[in-house]
Amino acid sequence: MPAHVDDKPDGTASKSQRAREVIKDRIARGVYGPGHRLVLGSLATELGMSTVPIREAIRLLEAEGLVHFQHNVGATVAAIDPVEYQHAMEVLAIVESAATALAAPLLTPADLAKAAGLNEQMRTCLRDLDPVEFTRLNHEFHEVLYGRCPNPRLLDTVRRTWSGLATIRESTFSFVPGRAAASVAEHDQLVTLIRSGAGAEWIEHLARAHRTATLTAFLDWEKEHGTQRRS
Repeated sequence: MPAHVDDKPDGTASKSQRAREVIKDRIARGVYGPGHRLVLGSLATELGMSTVPIREAIRLLEAEGLVHFQHNVGATVAAIDPVEYQHAMEVLAIVESAATALAAPLLTPADLAKAAGLNEQMRTCLRDLDPVEFTRLNHEFHEVLYGRCPNPRLLDTVRRTWSGLATIRESTFSFVPGRAAASVAEHDQLVTLIRSGAGAEWIEHLARAHRTATLTAFLDWEKEHGTQRRS
């Protein structure tokens, strides 16, 4: 399957880094699902390099928690830890909603127009869902809404929590694509509420409910598929 990122040498990135980008991208997109075996020889042939940089790329991904190495099995894509994901999303729901509520009075018409434009791009993505691109736009949308938060410590916590989620799995929408359309509709509601000059408590409530709904969708998926894996 063709890689989403450029597999050809660009004169700057090492072969191992390029291999890491390709494999990580496929994990994020769900092309390589949990438990998928990463065969060095096959990847080396496909990417036109020796197994040495592939092995190094897998080692880097193992350090990120995206790949596990098992004796007599080799490297496989790590399963999502639903407990870690739940904890991270619960924290994000609290701090991001608070930051959004504090930022709301400081958002300019241009900020809100940018957020609405990003959400329209997300709506377009729904026609042929690309989970990684959808997630990138989703992150950018929320960054616009909480980016003017006047509390630097709170803002730093939000951004660090977002970064931490990337080590668990790049895109939740790879696993619950049906959640994407609801997320776009909720974004519309959030932008409309902020434009109306609603109180901070209403904005915080809606922003938290939005984040929690994504968590609930993933946990429902994990409960169903986790049961299937154990049966």
